[in-house]
Amino acid sequence: MSIVVEQAVQARLISSAPQLENVPARLGYEPSDPFAVRMVFPPPATLEGIEVVWTFARELLATGLDEAAGVGDVQIRPYGYGRTVLEFHATEGVAMVHIRTSELRRFLKRTQELVPSGSEHRFLDVDQDLAQLLSS
Repeated sequence: MSIVVEQAVQARLISSAPQLENVPARLGYEPSDPFAVRMVFPPPATLEGIEVVWTFARELLATGLDEAAGVGDVQIRPYGYGRTVLEFHATEGVAMVHIRTSELRRFLKRTQELVPSGSEHRFLDVDQDLAQLLSS
């Protein structure tokens, strides 16, 4: 059984409306995919009314807590005191959420306890990945 780190976070969805909307979200990490983290938004928080999962680099999240990071679909940067902004760019538009930086740091600490930075390669199953690639 694979060890998984999951953490619920309260995300504040930024929109053109004058008030901020709190939405539940979930961060996830699996050592079997050691470079990536997932952020899951439940159906009520999405335009499509379905669960939406964004996958991005754990290093991007770690860097974005202290300085602006990312130039693609996911961009992360500090925002004021104790908050971090995550921007998710899709063809439908841009979703921006504020999350407490302390929650993100706690999540990253838990992932580091499982897979320390720089040792991700030790958790990859290259043989299985290669076999899967060749079979398709």
